[in-house]
Amino acid sequence: MGSKRPAAPQSNPSTDYTQSIEDDPLMDGPLISQDALESAIRREFQKLPTAWITGLLTAAHVAYVSVSVVLAVLCWLAEDHSEQCNAVLNGVDSQTVVLLGKVGLWLLVFGFEWCVNHHHTTARRRGYLQFYRANQDLKRLPLFIHSAGNAALLVVIGPAPLLDKKVKNLSVYLLLCIICLELLFTLICLIVYTVRVARFNSQRPGPDINEEEKSHAYSNNISGTHAHTETGFRDGSSLEEVVEKQADLIEYLKQHNTLLSRRILSLTSQQIRD
Repeated sequence: MGSKRPAAPQSNPSTDYTQSIEDDPLMDGPLISQDALESAIRREFQKLPTAWITGLLTAAHVAYVSVSVVLAVLCWLAEDHSEQCNAVLNGVDSQTVVLLGKVGLWLLVFGFEWCVNHHHTTARRRGYLQFYRANQDLKRLPLFIHSAGNAALLVVIGPAPLLDKKVKNLSVYLLLCIICLELLFTLICLIVYTVRVARFNSQRPGPDINEEEKSHAYSNNISGTHAHTETGFRDGSSLEEVVEKQADLIEYLKQHNTLLSRRILSLTSQQIRD
């Protein structure tokens, strides 16, 4: 009879899984408290710091229009103060000062739009897509208004001698009208935007996905039925809006899960060391 070879020991998957769990140093550590997990899940609300930027732009715009009106009245329309204007401006033409100020104001509006867009994009990444979409066009209106105003000023300044021949100082009156209309329309946009930002900061809402789940849970409790709560399946939503909302939601959830995983590992390591 041939010699029998001893059978190789077969590994049991359940035994290996149990052994791997027992060998895991993280499993031997103390459990993370519920309060620590909730503090890691709940992200602190960050206010939008764009209200004071809007106030600075409003103050600069009002100051520019005030100076432009004073220069136009004293240096252009009233010929008696021409020598005083030249002395104050050191020989620089008052019209040149107004136009250079207009260019500087446009640069301020451009910087304002860039800064606001940066903060809105950050809020969008934190899950506030609805606020981002609601103010997407509003935050661009001041730059659009000033760009249109600059084009109108070029149209007026080019044929200014011909306009002044027909009606005395007609180009000056048109220039003042353009500047004042710019101020009026821009102030309306900035006031509406400031009110929306102040309301957003005072309400301190959670990300859209959390607010949406709360609203649907409340409606389900009232109606006693289970509604479809997947994002993007609302009635009246366009395909572009659905895709954009789902893409931003996926990006937010990925970022949130990454931060949450790092926080849990940090808390676990800290408790093991303690």
